[in-house]
Amino acid sequence: MTYPIIYVPAVNCQVAPDNVRKNSNADADAQFETHLGEAGIVLQNLIAVPIKRRKDHYHIYAGSRRLSRVLANIEKGVLPKDFQVPVMVVPSGEDAISMSLAENFFQLVMNPAEACTAFRSIIEKEKKTPADIAKRFGITEKFVEGRLRLANLAEPVFEALAKGQITLDIAKAYAKTSDTVRQAAVFESLAGTYYANNKAEIERQVTAGSYTGGHPKALLVGRDAYLAAGGNIDRDLYSDAESELWTDRELVDELAEQTLAAAAEEIRQREGFAEVRTVAATHLPYTATLGLRRIHGVVPPLSDEQEARKIAIEAEIEEIEEAAADGHDYSDEQLDRIEALEEELGGIVDQEPVYDAEQRAKALAYVVIGEDGQPRIQDALFIAPTDEDEEDEAGDDTGEDNTDESAADETPKKPTLSGKTVDRLGTMRTEIIALHVASDPHFATDLGTFIMIDKELRQYGTYDFGSGLKAPKADSRIGQFVTETAAAEAWAKLEGDLDSTWRDAGDLTARFDAFRALDDEKRAAWFAWAIARTLEPVNDRDTDAKFLRHVGRSLDIDVARWWRPTARNFFDGVTRPWILGLFEKIGGEELKSRYGAAKKADLALSAEKIFSGKAIIEAELRDKVLTWLPENMQIEEPVVETDENRPTRKDLAMAIGRRDDEVPVDDAAVAANDADEDGLADAA
Repeated sequence: MTYPIIYVPAVNCQVAPDNVRKNSNADADAQFETHLGEAGIVLQNLIAVPIKRRKDHYHIYAGSRRLSRVLANIEKGVLPKDFQVPVMVVPSGEDAISMSLAENFFQLVMNPAEACTAFRSIIEKEKKTPADIAKRFGITEKFVEGRLRLANLAEPVFEALAKGQITLDIAKAYAKTSDTVRQAAVFESLAGTYYANNKAEIERQVTAGSYTGGHPKALLVGRDAYLAAGGNIDRDLYSDAESELWTDRELVDELAEQTLAAAAEEIRQREGFAEVRTVAATHLPYTATLGLRRIHGVVPPLSDEQEARKIAIEAEIEEIEEAAADGHDYSDEQLDRIEALEEELGGIVDQEPVYDAEQRAKALAYVVIGEDGQPRIQDALFIAPTDEDEEDEAGDDTGEDNTDESAADETPKKPTLSGKTVDRLGTMRTEIIALHVASDPHFATDLGTFIMIDKELRQYGTYDFGSGLKAPKADSRIGQFVTETAAAEAWAKLEGDLDSTWRDAGDLTARFDAFRALDDEKRAAWFAWAIARTLEPVNDRDTDAKFLRHVGRSLDIDVARWWRPTARNFFDGVTRPWILGLFEKIGGEELKSRYGAAKKADLALSAEKIFSGKAIIEAELRDKVLTWLPENMQIEEPVVETDENRPTRKDLAMAIGRRDDEVPVDDAAVAANDADEDGLADAA
């Protein structure tokens, strides 16, 4: 059955009370409003039912967004007061609702590649500018330019986007560089591998040999100084000043060294240090201070008033904890009070050490680059070595570490994770690192060779490798625990893909000859497998962890891609207050209070859904939860502060944190986001 379509003054129409669309998007509405005002026409008819006893007036059941944006344009004077809209008139609300549902339910959103092609076609055929297109569709000029850049992707990459083989986010990762030859090369090299849809890995490879504008070295040098020195910038149209690419890496390194050296000399003179050394990085390498003796400043004693307040705070905390024990749980008010008291207590007892002029005159300080690009003094001061000291060191290389033992023996005052949980995290992190070692034969070769020769040439122990260099699989320290990580699944596939034909060749010599007959790639894969199996499960209480963290960083591993916390592998092993504290850290008091009444088991399951991206949460929290990792799963070096090495407020900048963490999300979620971003059709 067909129904008539008539033109009706928009002011004679109103949204039906039982219109099926109840929600909208402010940004999308604004874009649509601009487009309607610019075009001056509604391309798709509305669906309506006549209002009883009101001639020529209609209830709108489909097209409420179109109507509301038209009325907004009329009110602004963009469209005339008598502007008419096409309306299909149906006899009943039931019919109208059914048709409205069908209109919206079966709508097919435009593929991002199609939008790219459409924008390019408008520019070429209509001789329009990106600004003209942005005005027509109510979008930003930057958005249009970004789509045009995607239209100029290397042919195989753009074709994959058009066919839906890669997501919009993956396409944007390739567009990080304008070099289409490099785009195509990376796309071909990653095809069929674990990294084919890994945004972080794609961006790493297409931008290799560059710094981002937000890198600490770039911030230290400054954009103007870099350009004045002849540096080049490849700016992706999705990027800002922080994400643009500075392609002359060696030039940035050189300028950073020069800038940091000048800053270090200024600091030396200002602070009265005997010597200042620079490290053009955000943290000080462990080896830099080997053999140096730390200078201990004097911590001022507490005043009588401070001591009295300290005792009172400790007594109140103990009282709250006893009350919570009686009630078998902490209330939100109790947790908030304890947090406030502990913060106040920290301000009292955490006194900064004071160094006198004589100590400074003998001191060696290190200057590194803060995350904000500002030169900053590294935590501790050391006794500056004299020429005589350096001669003694060269003549007596015992390999002993003379750093302060008391600092090393110090443990956190309030451990938050159980030993079992820490062991689990250490096992799973090692598993992830091992997978990546096994997936990179060239790196595995380098790693294995280095461990073997270094063990032979060292005059002291080899405890800090985290590897026994034995092919047998290392024993688990936590019994029958099964990780169930993506890395475990990928490892099983990797083993299945190894060429095992040589194993059926006969006796030992025959198997050896058969193995040698394999091609280089297949033998290298077995070597990588053997090296990876030597990696032992360690946690951050073990000295081995430092080297394994370095291995992970050398491989640019995105741990969050391979592991997300679940109730089974993490949240069941921590306390209810710990989880609520994490919620508050991630999402503030609102997220914490949302789950404050939940029991421990339910809270652990809720945490699992949140941190896996399966829960409905605010958009601004999504990136935080999908990239969060407990410290014991991170491969970055932890920043540990003790009473003896705590940085001063005067000299230290922000604490070092993770950078550029990106986690791929599932394709369905990405597709949904793409639909919201690219839906420029008139249909409501």
